[in-house]
Amino acid sequence: MSLVRACSVGDVGELGVLAVQVDGEPVAIVRDERGDLHAISDICSHQDVALSEGEVDDCQIECWLHGSRFDLVSGEPTGLPAVRPIPVYHLSVEGDDVLVDVDALAPAASLTSKES
Repeated sequence: MSLVRACSVGDVGELGVLAVQVDGEPVAIVRDERGDLHAISDICSHQDVALSEGEVDDCQIECWLHGSRFDLVSGEPTGLPAVRPIPVYHLSVEGDDVLVDVDALAPAASLTSKES
């Protein structure tokens, strides 16, 4: 596991999303309504657009382009038109640093999230 600093905890707004690059991968750091942080792929599985430009609602993110919704814990689509999950990455907080490993899927992430 190779955790890389993605941002500071304070960089992510309340119920917000921050687009970052981790080891060359586009990642969205998302704070949900409970205040929990999540690291997901910043690319919608339906169309190649940034999820970080979408809306966060409860523990889901909605793609701004066509309205696909994804669970922040599993990466599974919860609203059409997307039918494929997105990767959810291992995230750790150490002090004020948000660390992400893009080579390790989070335990709750679907095994199909790395498929094309």
